[in-house]
Amino acid sequence: MFADKLLVNFSQIFSPIDRGRPLRGKEMSEALIIENGYIAIKDGKILKVGSGSPEETLQGPLTEIIDYTGKLASPGLIDCHTHLVYGGSREGEFAKKLNGVSYLDILKEGGGILSTVKATRSASFEGLYQKSAQLLDKMLIHGVTTVEAKSGYGLDWQTEERQLQVAQQLNNDHPIELVSTFMAAHAIPEAYKSNPDAFIQLIIDEMLPRVKAENLAEFCDIFCETGVFTAAQSRKLLTAAQELGFKLRIHADEIDSIGGVDVAADLQALSAEHLMAATDDGIRKMSEAHVIGNILPGTTFSLMADTYAPVKKMLEAGMAITLSTDSNPGSCPTANIQFMMQLGCFKMKLTPIQVFNAVTINAAYSVARGESIGSFDTGKQADIAIFDAPNVDYPMYFFATNLVMDVYKNGNQIVKNFVRLH
Repeated sequence: MFADKLLVNFSQIFSPIDRGRPLRGKEMSEALIIENGYIAIKDGKILKVGSGSPEETLQGPLTEIIDYTGKLASPGLIDCHTHLVYGGSREGEFAKKLNGVSYLDILKEGGGILSTVKATRSASFEGLYQKSAQLLDKMLIHGVTTVEAKSGYGLDWQTEERQLQVAQQLNNDHPIELVSTFMAAHAIPEAYKSNPDAFIQLIIDEMLPRVKAENLAEFCDIFCETGVFTAAQSRKLLTAAQELGFKLRIHADEIDSIGGVDVAADLQALSAEHLMAATDDGIRKMSEAHVIGNILPGTTFSLMADTYAPVKKMLEAGMAITLSTDSNPGSCPTANIQFMMQLGCFKMKLTPIQVFNAVTINAAYSVARGESIGSFDTGKQADIAIFDAPNVDYPMYFFATNLVMDVYKNGNQIVKNFVRLH
């Protein structure tokens, strides 16, 4: 079968091993590193990946051959935790953080999430759409081809619905594929400060059924943390979401360990997010329940803390982990997943292979897309990030610089020489 495109002469191809599930523990150190490689694409899918010169049977008269001598290829990067759609920005809190004011104290003062809620509620659909599209463009040129996008800056139905509708429209319009998560339980609205249980019940009774009826989200998430929602409230909401058919994620153990990982393990959530304060017992429970640990080192960096998640313990316990940006206007305003990968090495001592597995095959399973993306297996989408780098070590070593030069989504080139093609 002739290929539509042949990408040839790669110095290295990082090719994850798809075991039909996320890679766990020691498996995260394994991958195929193909020297002098090529990638054959047919009808937007991976036809074949190999080493040396492509077989003549792959080359037809219409096959486009593109030379990538000296470059590195990996599957398209997957950012599986973002708060993509929001209004406003929060650079006004930056000086407070520099002066040692904590994230939770900023929230108590009416800043933080509640500040963004106010801006998002007042933003139009078009305003949110344009702002989010620009952020997606920044993610795209850094090699991201799939993004998980949470709501949660509305805390009321009208705004939550608008956030989810913006994400839905962007999924139709933008080259990046979006996976939507409903997260109205992101903070306690002012009107429910004295009765957060009533807000949880409102989400269960009124919002969740509408999200499901309008097919606006695939996942449900909640912020289980001191001063936000308790483990009991998280369990109640996520159980109701699970009964409606939502897949589950949970923000847990970001600042304090208050039982969120127990909820994740008991309900077999697909992913527990943050985990900077995860305990040995919590890690054991998540490992036994096969909960993916979604690690967000940029949040620790942005909060100017040193509480990086204990990923070595997670791997020793046999957990699967992912790395994501947590892109949001407050605790991690960035679009650069490569910097998250580098923090994984510099701050948590992950190896480049572990890092690449975390943002490709494991991230694909984290967003329930493992059958179609995340590796170079024949028949998967031809989502490809091409680095101006000779090997998998170089993008970790040459840090804080965008090294993704070209990007393909479904076999179509959408970034060329560091610039998005329109």
